Amino acid sequence: MNDVLRQEKKYAIHLADASALRARLERVLHGDAHNGPQGYTIRSLYFDTPENSDFQDKVDGLELRRKLRLRLYDPAADFAMLEMKQKEGPYQRKRSLRLDREAAMALTRGDYTPLLRCGEPFAAECYGLMTWRCYRPAAVVEYRRQAFVAKENRIRITFDSAITATETCFDVFSPQLPLYPVLEPFRLVLEVKYNGFLLSYIKNLLVQVERSELSVSKYCLARRLTLGSKD
Repeated sequence: MNDVLRQEKKYAIHLADASALRARLERVLHGDAHNGPQGYTIRSLYFDTPENSDFQDKVDGLELRRKLRLRLYDPAADFAMLEMKQKEGPYQRKRSLRLDREAAMALTRGDYTPLLRCGEPFAAECYGLMTWRCYRPAAVVEYRRQAFVAKENRIRITFDSAITATETCFDVFSPQLPLYPVLEPFRLVLEVKYNGFLLSYIKNLLVQVERSELSVSKYCLARRLTLGSKD
């Protein structure tokens, strides 16, 4: 089980501004090993309660809230990551657990019993929460990510583009999903993640970009058409 605690900021920026910022970051930060010329794909299945309480808590801006998701990077992969993100004041805590493909596929069907066989306290916590609150699959979100990192303060800056989603098919391992766009085609999401404080030279690069802070997550963007969220 991995456990990460850090601050996170999300912004909507124009593609032209993203291109200029990316060029500047390439000169001072390391590119993620998985970047490639077009970045890498992330696909996440989000779970929520029948009342969509996690969605609503985010929209309402509650200080203490959570998201539960199953994340993978290739539909042909033999594993996926079960992740819980919790908002704790200015910090985001992310805990994650690797599940084999069979166990992950069971979760997509609403069967959480494989978590009891993991032997991990975090898995048992997720099982208890997901069965008690009647969590069920709610939406799949997919996008392309390019990431840049700095060892100082565990800084990670990501560009998320081509953000798409579906609320009708939860087979996260399917090679083809009925996805629809959830963000204007000329905008993408910039995420800035760090521990403690952001180094001044990186902050100076960011202030040169016209950006608007996002009050909602990619999960909320995916569900706003059916649940009425606004960014």
